Amino acid sequence: MALPPVHMKARKRFGQNFLVNDHIIGQIVDAINPKEGEKLVEIGPGHAALTRPVLERAKSLTAIELDRDLVEILKHDPFLKGLTIIEGDALKVDFEKIEGAGNLRVFGNLPYNITSPIIFHLLSQRGIIDMHFMLQKEVVERLAAAPNSKDYGRLTVMTQFHANVIPMLIVPPSAFRPAPKVTSAVVRLKPKDLTDEERALVPYLNNVTTTAFSARRKTIRNALSKFFTENEIIDMGLDPIIRAENIPVEKYVELAKAIKYRDKV
Repeated sequence: MALPPVHMKARKRFGQNFLVNDHIIGQIVDAINPKEGEKLVEIGPGHAALTRPVLERAKSLTAIELDRDLVEILKHDPFLKGLTIIEGDALKVDFEKIEGAGNLRVFGNLPYNITSPIIFHLLSQRGIIDMHFMLQKEVVERLAAAPNSKDYGRLTVMTQFHANVIPMLIVPPSAFRPAPKVTSAVVRLKPKDLTDEERALVPYLNNVTTTAFSARRKTIRNALSKFFTENEIIDMGLDPIIRAENIPVEKYVELAKAIKYRDKV
């Protein structure tokens, strides 16, 4: 196993767990399948467990790292020729201004505590071809969930509106140092080519899903009463006694369109 340098400890405030299992690392890199000439961006390279093998194939790579001490180690690593480092918070990076924007491939081992904000931030950016992330397994299950399941929620709807979700592989806690208390999984997100009109729906979709899932035990007749009457819900082809988790993504999009139209008239 390629262990991280002993003089650098994982920092809880950054949610750091360093990947150390070479077999798992190889599987993840194969899933990403980086090629020379592609514009790759890694979020949170840590001790470069994925950075090095990706660089071997791609020859160039941009990495975003918040931890200053790790940035210094990465800068002086002789095996990371071709690496460009952006020191800062990925949540504040405008990916549309990174060199190669329009054809970016993004990957990383995301800290569990900021998974959803980073995914939402990236999905709001244009020009990302695909994303490969290692996340908490239960988060991947929520991203890929189908209606009528306990895992189906606001994160599911918002993500699947923006992208196709493809679970890739399971990663056990033993693959990390220190070992987290949860199992991880790798997921591929392939952003859809949304029109400007579809992107304009996002605030309304966010509003209706937040309202619906914050009262997920209620029927939609009650949960969405501030937006729609019972007859309006029926007119949109929905049974008013179903609950938030029973509504498919395409129907949430219809609800968002109805709310947007009302705002205009």
